[in-house]
Amino acid sequence: MKTILITGIGKGIGRALAEKYLAEGHEVIGTYLSTTPDYSHEQLTVFPLDLADPQSISDCVAQITALHKKIDILHNNAGAQFDTEETTVVISKLRQTLEVNLVGTIDFIERLLPLMNKGGHIINTSSSAGSLALAGKESHYPGHYPAYKISKSALNMYTRTLADRLKNEGIIVSSVHPGWVKTDMGGEEADVTPEEAANSLFTLAMSRPETGKFWFNGEEFPW
Repeated sequence: MKTILITGIGKGIGRALAEKYLAEGHEVIGTYLSTTPDYSHEQLTVFPLDLADPQSISDCVAQITALHKKIDILHNNAGAQFDTEETTVVISKLRQTLEVNLVGTIDFIERLLPLMNKGGHIINTSSSAGSLALAGKESHYPGHYPAYKISKSALNMYTRTLADRLKNEGIIVSSVHPGWVKTDMGGEEADVTPEEAANSLFTLAMSRPETGKFWFNGEEFPW
């Protein structure tokens, strides 16, 4: 049995991931933004976490630390998109986005590093929107949501730098594009269910891929 930490388990991919790990017999520590998840399990512990609030991050990490458990897999799943309809950078929305998807996420990870097990796996949920190689070639709404794209591209760079830092400690760090998923963010037109995305993420998380890579459905994805 492994101990899994997943941010944003209230709905979408995060919920599907939590349910997948629990069904497979693992222990899950989950975080939620504002509403306590409407499901429970004897192997599930939940804490509130607002990645835009440094105090919330500090409090959440303190609560996790108090469990006295080592983390085997960390899924940084929680994220936000504030500029869905924008085609130019709106500075206020850029600041909002970076605070959640980049600054808050990195702050959370850095505080949790002492709790990671040797041989652990840190998985950052990115997006095809963060791929520089695909910039301007996206099949869904090219040119839209620049703040979100910037945040995911920057998160990818953090994955690379963190992987290099931890390479001698046996901790793998990965970025993952989960696909175009039917969530509040992805919309109903998306072609992947949260359960399908969770199954792919679960398979990657439980494997030992090369560290510092960007993945989609088990295959390397272009940076």
